Amino acid sequence: MRELIKQTVSSITPFDQIEKQHITETIQWIDSGQEIFRIKKPDVPNKHLVSYFVLLDEIQKKILLVDHKLAMLLLPTGGHVEINEHPAITVQRECQEELGIEAIFWQEPPLFLTLATTVGKTAGHTDVTLWYVLKGHTEEKYSFDDAEFNSITWFQFDQIPYSVSDPNMQRFITKLNDTLECRERNNQCANV
Repeated sequence: MRELIKQTVSSITPFDQIEKQHITETIQWIDSGQEIFRIKKPDVPNKHLVSYFVLLDEIQKKILLVDHKLAMLLLPTGGHVEINEHPAITVQRECQEELGIEAIFWQEPPLFLTLATTVGKTAGHTDVTLWYVLKGHTEEKYSFDDAEFNSITWFQFDQIPYSVSDPNMQRFITKLNDTLECRERNNQCANV
């Protein structure tokens, strides 16, 4: 599984120097033989894999964020990658658990990768997060896990409250928007 995850990380085209550095560090971390899966809540080991899944309404150019109780931030849905689980399987499992729906990938590989120190009630450990994009629709009524989230809300790209979201959210949105524009032009972009 470690090799499959390394291949998944290696397949991500970095958006900027920060993401390039995060990908390089993640590959080195995977190669180091250190534990990459969380084995005990909330933070053992102190650095572990997470999968975000961002529901995207491509027509409306909106994403779904959750008001996360522990992080005390507006975040994409997602969860910790279980031992020997592929991060895409994490997305499928967590999508069912957190929103009660089947995961329909907008694109199969993750779009983005980040390293971030957690905040909120479980602050201080490092999440190595693969950001997947799923198809969503603003007209659909999604149920959500109220044990984990206070609420869920759709946001237009230009209305996301970055100051109370993941510290990498603005970079993710820029990369996502660039990717959408490339698809609309029906061609390949070198940096996406």
